[in-house]
Amino acid sequence: MNQSTKHKITALTLLVALGIIYGDIGTSPLYVMKAIIGDKPINELLVYGGVSCVFWTLTFQTTLKYIILTLSADNHGEGGVFSLYALVKRFGKGKLVIPTILGATTLLADGIITPPISVASAVEGLGDVIPNIPTIPIVVVIISLLFIFQRFGTHKVGSIFGPAMFVWFCMLFILGVSQILIHPGIIKALNPMYGYELLTQYPKGFWLLGAVFLCTTGAEALYSDLGHCGKENIRLTWVFVKISLVANYLGQSAWLMSQGKQFLEGRNPFYAIMPHWFLLAGVIISTFATIIASQALISGSFTLINEAISLNFWPRVTLKNPTNLKGQIYIPSINNILWFGCVLMILYFKNSTNMEAAYGFSITIAMMMTTVLLGYYLIYIKKVKLSLVTLILVVFTIIEVSFFIANVSKIKQRWMFLFFELFIFMVMYVWYYSRKINNTFLRFTNLMEQTPLLQELSEDDSIPKYATHLIYLSKADKTYEIEEKIIKSIFAKKPKRADVYWFLHINRTNDPFALNYEVVELLDDKVIKVVLNVGFRIQPKVELYFKKIVQELVERKELNLHIRPDGSTKYNNEPDFKFVIIEKFISVENEFAFKEGWMLTTYFWLKKLSLSDEKAFGLDKSDVKIEEYPMVYSPTLNIPLHRKNE
Repeated sequence: MNQSTKHKITALTLLVALGIIYGDIGTSPLYVMKAIIGDKPINELLVYGGVSCVFWTLTFQTTLKYIILTLSADNHGEGGVFSLYALVKRFGKGKLVIPTILGATTLLADGIITPPISVASAVEGLGDVIPNIPTIPIVVVIISLLFIFQRFGTHKVGSIFGPAMFVWFCMLFILGVSQILIHPGIIKALNPMYGYELLTQYPKGFWLLGAVFLCTTGAEALYSDLGHCGKENIRLTWVFVKISLVANYLGQSAWLMSQGKQFLEGRNPFYAIMPHWFLLAGVIISTFATIIASQALISGSFTLINEAISLNFWPRVTLKNPTNLKGQIYIPSINNILWFGCVLMILYFKNSTNMEAAYGFSITIAMMMTTVLLGYYLIYIKKVKLSLVTLILVVFTIIEVSFFIANVSKIKQRWMFLFFELFIFMVMYVWYYSRKINNTFLRFTNLMEQTPLLQELSEDDSIPKYATHLIYLSKADKTYEIEEKIIKSIFAKKPKRADVYWFLHINRTNDPFALNYEVVELLDDKVIKVVLNVGFRIQPKVELYFKKIVQELVERKELNLHIRPDGSTKYNNEPDFKFVIIEKFISVENEFAFKEGWMLTTYFWLKKLSLSDEKAFGLDKSDVKIEEYPMVYSPTLNIPLHRKNE
C-alpha cells in the first residue's frame, strides 16, 4: 500500500481505522469507572471528579499529545517508538537509546496484561446473566485460541474488525446517552474544577489517578499503528470514538448518581446501564471487542520485535509471513511468550478487578519515553520554537509524572511482573551495547589496495577454484572499504580463488519499506561492491535479492557477466554462488573487566539461542560456508609463566 493510498480518506479506510486502531483505548469503559469507584462510598465528589479527570485525560493525553502532536511524527507513514527513534537518533548522540529501550520494553510488557484484563472484564459480564458461572476457564480458552490463530494470519477475520468496532462504539454511545437523559446534570462534570477538587479534597484523591489513567492506556498503541491507516483517518475517526467514549463514561456516572445505593457491591457500571434484555448480547459484543483489542496488541508486538531486530535492539528470531500482505508478521517465540504470560496473569490475579492494580505502570513509562523522543522531534525536525517545546514538555511531564507516581503505588501488586520487564530490558540493552562493543573492534582496509592481489589470485590456475561467485556479507558502509577479517578469510591458509568477488553490504534505512540497491564495480568484472538498502520493517531475503541483482546486471549487459561462464554445468544448471559468513567467538586470550565480560558473555549466549545468520538473511537454500573467527577484545597482558629449570 503506497503513501497516497494510506492517507486517502474513504468510508472503507475510516472503517479499517476503527477496527485496527482503537481496540485497546476503546474497551477501557469496561473497567475504568469500576476501578475509580472500587469499594469506596459513592458520592458526587468521587463520581463527578472521576469522570472529569477521565475527560481531561482523554483531552490532554490522547487528543493533544497523540492525535495532534505525536501522529505528526510519522516516519514515511509509519509510527511507534522505533520509528520515532529512527527519525531523531542522529540528534541524540547516543542519549536516546535508553529511553527507546524503556519505551519498547514497557510496550511489549503491556501485551501480557491488556488481553487478560480486557477479555476478563467482558466475560465477567456473564455473571449477571448466569450467576456463579466460572469465568477463568472461559478467559483462558479465548486467549489461547487467539494466540493459536496467529500462525494463520488475521487477514480473513480482519475484514470484520471495522464493522464490529463500529457496532461497539455505537453501543457505547447509545447506552451512555440513555443514562444521561435520566440524569442530565452529569454534563457539568466536564468542568475541570470537579477533577481538581477530587485530587485535592477527596481523601487520597491523588492516588485515584492510577485508576483514571486506565482510560488512555491505548494511546501509545494508537501511535504504533499509524502505518496501517494514516494519520488523517485516525484523526477523523477519533472524533467519533471520543464522543462515544465520553458519552459512555458520563452515562455510567449518571447511573452511579441515580442508582440509589451507597456502594457498587461488586457490580460493574458498564453492564449495569444495559437493559436486562440486552445483557447477553452486550456481553457477546464486548467479548468480541476485547478480542479485537487483544489482536491489535499482539500484532503490534510482532511489529515491534521486527523493528527491534532491524535496528539491532533484539536477537534475530524466526519470522514468518502467514499471508502475502505487507505487514503481516508472525513471530512464534514472541507469540509463545505472550500466551504464557497472559495465561499466567489470569491464573494469578483471577479477575479483572485484581488486574486493574497491575495495569497502567508500564504504559506511563512508555508515554514518558515517547515525550522525550517527541521533544527532539519538535526541536530538530519540526523546528518548533524552543520556548513552545519547553512549555509542551512541561505540561506533559507534569501529567505523566503524576500518573507515574500514582501507579508506582501498584508495584506491590505487580512485583512479579517486573521480572518480565527487566528481562526484556536486559535483552535489548545487552544486545545493543554488545554489538557496539563488537563494532569498535572491527578493522577496515582499503578494498582498492587489495584488488590487484584479488585479480592475481583469481587468475592463478595453480590454486583450486573455490567458487565461481564468492559473496561476503560486509558491514563496511563505505564503498572502498572492507573488513580485515574478510581479506584474511580470502587469502589466509588456503586462498579462496573465485572468478568474481562480491562484497554485499546490507544497509538498514530509516525509510520503513525501502528496498533498492547500488552497484560499484571496483575491478572490471572481478571485484564488485553491492549496497542493499532495506527498510527496517522489511524482513531481508538476501539470497533472493542477490540473484535478482545478478539477473538484472546480466540482462542489462553491464558487467560482461553475460559472456562468461557462471559456474553452471550440463549436470547442474544453477549458477555457482557461495556465500561466506564469518562467525565471531570469544577467544581464550581475553581478560575482561566484570561489566564488559558479563555483557559479551551474555551477548554470545543470546546469539547461540537466536536465529543463525544464514537463516536470518534468507541464505538457508544457498551454498553457505560458516567460518569461525576468534575475537580478542581485552588481551591478557601479564602471563605469570616462567621456565622452571632456569
